Amino acid sequence: MADKPSRIPKWAEEMRRIFRGGTVSQFVLHGNVHDFVSLEESGRLHFGGIKPFLVDVMFQNFDVVLSYNRGGGIRPLKGLENFLKTLKGLDVWSQTSFGTNPGGIPRDPRAALELIDRYIHVVMNQQKVAVILDWAQYVVPRGEALQISSGMAEPLIRVMEWAADPEIQGSHVATVLIAENLNDLNPQVMQSPYSAKIQIPLPSEAEILEYLGVLLKELPDLEKSLDVPLDALAQKLIGLTRVNVRNLITLAVRNGQRIDAPFLIRIKKELIEKECYGLLDFIEVTNTLDDVAGHDEARKWLREDAKLLRLGKLESIPMGYLMNGRIGTGKTWLTFCWAGEIGIPCVVLKNFRDKWQGSTEGNLEKIFNILHALGQVMVFVDEADQAAGKRENDSSDGGVSGRVYSMLAKEMSDTRNRGRILWVFATSRPDLLEVDLKRTGRLDVHIPLFPPQTDEQRNALFRIMCRKLKMPIRPEDVPPVPKTMGEIGGNEFEALLVRVNRRWQLAEESERKKGLPAMIRDELEGFRPSAHTRKMEYMDLIAVKECTDDRFLPERYRKLKPEEIEKKLAELRLSID
Repeated sequence: MADKPSRIPKWAEEMRRIFRGGTVSQFVLHGNVHDFVSLEESGRLHFGGIKPFLVDVMFQNFDVVLSYNRGGGIRPLKGLENFLKTLKGLDVWSQTSFGTNPGGIPRDPRAALELIDRYIHVVMNQQKVAVILDWAQYVVPRGEALQISSGMAEPLIRVMEWAADPEIQGSHVATVLIAENLNDLNPQVMQSPYSAKIQIPLPSEAEILEYLGVLLKELPDLEKSLDVPLDALAQKLIGLTRVNVRNLITLAVRNGQRIDAPFLIRIKKELIEKECYGLLDFIEVTNTLDDVAGHDEARKWLREDAKLLRLGKLESIPMGYLMNGRIGTGKTWLTFCWAGEIGIPCVVLKNFRDKWQGSTEGNLEKIFNILHALGQVMVFVDEADQAAGKRENDSSDGGVSGRVYSMLAKEMSDTRNRGRILWVFATSRPDLLEVDLKRTGRLDVHIPLFPPQTDEQRNALFRIMCRKLKMPIRPEDVPPVPKTMGEIGGNEFEALLVRVNRRWQLAEESERKKGLPAMIRDELEGFRPSAHTRKMEYMDLIAVKECTDDRFLPERYRKLKPEEIEKKLAELRLSID
């Protein structure tokens, strides 16, 4: 590969170093492969696509560079004359006319890769040749060996031979596979020891700032549109590709839009969600832990961790948190408010499962790449017992559940992410979550949440729910919750207040004169809490069992011995099954 003096990206330096070693000639580039690539020459920055970069920089000294994808077929990006001259020689032997009629060169992977293979073996000791397989996931797609048809098997075998053949390794031949997600490729290619897998990351904050400097020169009106400093703008744009940064900036400048904090929040949310194909919800939270009623010890713990994060004491931060407790105890609300307290982005992991072979794993890989690029982010996984998969492969889903579990477990235990990716799982049934996923080093802190235990806590929660639903009533005018209501959670309070709102909107003037407090009081007296008391009690006891610190428990649970909890759970299990 070229020794041209220039500053090239780290991934390209790694690729160059490996090729010079002479032991690997096939490279699988994955990750941010559709972005601009930076190149600095003589102090000047250039940005272009990955294929021009490979041709002009990495393969500068090569005689021929061929590109192939299923849409465009075989295209010589460099050395057209050499390529056609060799094809004419092959035409004589194979009774074809590709050298004189390039339009007839086959596009089908089976025939196209056979032609490239014949070409490589003819010229590999006389010419330096590089072959770039773009959109490689459609050439060697994911699939089990026994399920691959002969039409798919031949391209796979050729690609694997190019990596493993000692003659090719010892010649001046390089093959490059480009795919956004490594998991979209056939496992035999993905796991091959004969190829180097190189991830192209999303641009860092410093790289985005560098690119913004280039855009300032290209867009004269950009500086006048900025309402935030350039370094602050770069920090806000972490997680985006350079292409999306350019699109965002150009959109604002050409439409006379001020580039301020609200604009950046809205557009960044849209772009990141598009980057992840709707697999993530990007949440910007303005609430803090002051907006949470009750859960005093949990709030105290989370506030302490927020302080440590702000101080940069990342080595003191747990790898992950498990919020568990019966439905309606505010697991999601507490998590979002904590994210607002820290002041970092919060993303919600949506349903990333797909019916197509390999798509689920590819979706997860895409998500992880975005999370790493964001720098510091909270990842919220709701209904975690359903989303996280199972350790044992399930034949009914082709083993997807087991692979999802494996990928999540590996990512969550990577200590390089400590304090940078905060995993928060929430579930009312933590007993259904795999034990290995809940262990120390993945979800270190298990915080059980319970309904309000005292009259004071119930009334405080009820007032906060009134504020959340924007009820037109002063906090001091909110009626107290009757003692007879027992243990009632935020979801039930919300349902009750929705009923009040409904009644208020439909009320005649004479009824409205009685006032909203009186109407709330009426609904409180007539409200019937959940009838599934045993299931709720079961969820409470499971939360007690999972708890990692007694300080989170109400007084009545602290003295319960493990065997007492197990006995009670067994009794409840019999009554609710």
